[in-house]
Amino acid sequence: MAPRLEVRNVSLKLHNKNTLQNVSLQLEPGCIASILGPSGCGKTTLLRALAGFQPVASGEIYVHERLFSKARFTLAPEKRHISMMFQDLALFPHLTVRQNICFGLKSLSESDQRARARAVLELIELEHKGEKYPHQLSSGQQQRVALARALAPKPEILLLDEPFSNLDPDLREQVATGVRKILKHENVTAILVTHDQNEAFAMADEIGVMAGGRIEQWDSAYNIYHRPKTRFVADFIGLGSMLPATVLDAHTLDTEFGRMQGHLDPSFACGEEVDLLVRPDDLPHDDSSPITALVEEKRFRGAEFLYKLRLQSGNSVLCYASSHHDHQIGEPIGIKLDIEHLVIFTRQSPLSPGDSP
Repeated sequence: MAPRLEVRNVSLKLHNKNTLQNVSLQLEPGCIASILGPSGCGKTTLLRALAGFQPVASGEIYVHERLFSKARFTLAPEKRHISMMFQDLALFPHLTVRQNICFGLKSLSESDQRARARAVLELIELEHKGEKYPHQLSSGQQQRVALARALAPKPEILLLDEPFSNLDPDLREQVATGVRKILKHENVTAILVTHDQNEAFAMADEIGVMAGGRIEQWDSAYNIYHRPKTRFVADFIGLGSMLPATVLDAHTLDTEFGRMQGHLDPSFACGEEVDLLVRPDDLPHDDSSPITALVEEKRFRGAEFLYKLRLQSGNSVLCYASSHHDHQIGEPIGIKLDIEHLVIFTRQSPLSPGDSP
């Protein structure tokens, strides 16, 4: 089966700035993807190009091998069978829930509109709220109504532009998980734009990390976290530290924790000085370990502490420990390096005085 969505080397300029640069991706039918990245990286611009709101400068966008966009051609948004769910939800306050859902179903008969509204209300488990007004619903319920309205016309693709950003952090992940369940039930291909990685991890099958108008990596959540392909992805996703290391051979690194064995990128030469990515979960707390480090900072997170530790070399690392292990600033604690994925990058020189990170 042909990909439902295919973006081929799309570039786009806004205000003489390269907002998108050679962006390529493809999504199979029913796939849920998320695009992560900092503000201004081009995430929303990409959604607008997919929806037909923004023409592209070069490249092509196809859905089921049908051309939607290329230079000097943009298929009208209303002909794309693509729905978009915005950050502000845009529910009409003077319309009931049912009327909001039926708003995009004007081409159907009244009986068909009622039947479709009833079906999507059952899908979002709000079948008894059809005659309520948006202000009478909780924030989470409003999110589901906005989703139901977007799904009601049975779009081939659903675009979600940071729709959960106004929710509390705890509710955000819960709602994202519920939305994923609904989209999978409807077999809708969807793209979620967000800057919240927990939201993306909870919802997406595939994740693209963007920076400067480019997709740095398009991969599974697991690989984005454990096998980042660029230093930007490693820094942007999750927490971590870079430790100096030396490549001894194709499978061995020399570090201040000793020699590490694993698969290394063959592009690095023997003897090359590199930086090794170390996640907090790669450094389990172990009171019996002969390797100790001093507690520089600590953050209580309920079930665990996140410690910033200073090694004997002066390098700093992050470490998770059970919240029952309450160590004080300046206290030495035992740690061990238990790392499965050896992710290395070309060594960056320390900043000289006056340089900015």
